Amino acid sequence: MTQVAVLGTGIMGAAMARNLLRNGHGVAAWNRTAARAEPLATDGAAVADSPAEAVRDADVVLTMLNDADAALAVMDDAAPALRAGQVWAQAGTVGVGDVPRLAAFAAGHGLTFVDSPVQGTKQPAEQGKLVVLAAGPQDAREVLGPVFDAVGSRTVWLDEDGASGAGTRLKLAAVSYAISLTSVVAESVALTKGLGVDPAMLGEVLTGGPLDSPYLQVKMKAMLEGDFEPSFAVRNAEKNTRLIHDSAEAAGIRVDVNDAVGERFRRVIEQGHGDEDMAATYRASFAD
Repeated sequence: MTQVAVLGTGIMGAAMARNLLRNGHGVAAWNRTAARAEPLATDGAAVADSPAEAVRDADVVLTMLNDADAALAVMDDAAPALRAGQVWAQAGTVGVGDVPRLAAFAAGHGLTFVDSPVQGTKQPAEQGKLVVLAAGPQDAREVLGPVFDAVGSRTVWLDEDGASGAGTRLKLAAVSYAISLTSVVAESVALTKGLGVDPAMLGEVLTGGPLDSPYLQVKMKAMLEGDFEPSFAVRNAEKNTRLIHDSAEAAGIRVDVNDAVGERFRRVIEQGHGDEDMAATYRASFAD
């Protein structure tokens, strides 16, 4: 059994914590909004009042927070109880330029830093089928193997130095595909409505063909039914478009589709739907 402190128990963090518990690991959970962590107590987690309390007895500190600034602020709050030798698995999505700051904090506190963002949204998180994109030293891999196996279907190890940001680099490329594809589907579905075509006919044309995919079916169904229960919220997707833009710009790469997708997400947020699933980018095609 590994003792894991899960800092950040939103949609993804809570699902990961539950899978850790199901696989026999000990979990101390903390969330800034305490009400989001409290339900984990019924699953067997120790719900902590502070980040420091959560990490005190942990072998692994797993952060699933909104961005690098949030991760650093929470880890700073945890600092009085951190101890040399703990492994910090940083699983949230951050920018490539943020990784050195996180790694430097870890080094300053004697932590072993592992850059380990996850690919997947609510359903694979709940099913323990995330893909972990990791970079970190061999000794950390031995500790994290059972932890990552509990939350994911596979782990892709990319580098032995977490500070390289190899996991984050691949995550940004992968999430760029997912969020851009969502907006492509949204525009096609919206176009059927605008042109007076039965949207069901779009599904009939695409289903079973080379352009079909489970992802297309799930997002198209959500748009047609107006079911935008969050699996991955618009606000988080919009944040990621900015991370992708900044990281690409630093690399001398243009990401025109990503930038257009970001504009769509910002329109949806202005319409008051930022907490809905990113499939709500469908709404951006209409005036209101």
